[in-house]
Amino acid sequence: MNHGSSAQHKSTAARLGPIPVAIVTVSDSRTPDTDENAAYLREQITAAGHHVVAYRLIKDDPHQVESVLDDLAATEARIILFNGGTGIAPRDTTFDALSRKLEKTLPGFGELFRMLSYEQVGAAAMLSRATAGVYRNKVIFSTPGSPAAVRLAWEKLIVSELQHLAWEVVR
Repeated sequence: MNHGSSAQHKSTAARLGPIPVAIVTVSDSRTPDTDENAAYLREQITAAGHHVVAYRLIKDDPHQVESVLDDLAATEARIILFNGGTGIAPRDTTFDALSRKLEKTLPGFGELFRMLSYEQVGAAAMLSRATAGVYRNKVIFSTPGSPAAVRLAWEKLIVSELQHLAWEVVR
């Protein structure tokens, strides 16, 4: 894709208006009151002119991840942001559950996320299984649950392409 067509796509996508976004925090320890990632994302999504249409806090359990994905895919949300469960510990199952469901993958998101993360945390960035893709015409992002990772993904990768992505999957 050349820059001209990307700029044209973004211009067309901007006419979509506010994008409905869902937030899912995957954590065995956080509560709605201690979920700083959801608070940050809610604030950022609103500040960018979009709106949060759903929020879920679930345990790192593959059945819960798949169930919430299916539930939210049936809503007006165009973008679904998962955070947490992307590492390699035995309890980290978000990547595995989502990978089974994604109809199309966006490998560039994970690659760019790890590249940018490497600048912050060094070689430990390779432990992240951040991913993105499409499921039932929704764009799905899955990032690590650390606040620094959520901020990095939002600020450097997601916010600037949010409308473009929401438009591309339904055009």
